[in-house]
Amino acid sequence: MSTAGNDGTPLPANYEAALAELEELVGRMEGGSLNLEESLAAYRRGASLVAFCQQQLEKVEQQVRVLDGETLKPLPTTAADSGDDDL
Repeated sequence: MSTAGNDGTPLPANYEAALAELEELVGRMEGGSLNLEESLAAYRRGASLVAFCQQQLEKVEQQVRVLDGETLKPLPTTAADSGDDDL
């Protein structure tokens, strides 16, 4: 159940679909083949997609914080990691 963006068009089902559509829109806009009205519509759609992507990323970040016990911890370092460049 997708909601509509600012331009009235339904938003994609997920982050990946939104990102793919946004990349396609940017390519069309950079190509210079859009007239003024099409450019404005593409900009509006792009703004909706960016907001959707940001919202999805915030949801994931919140879930990670919950799974991590509300605190993100740095990776532990050991003495073997501090001077050994065998990798």
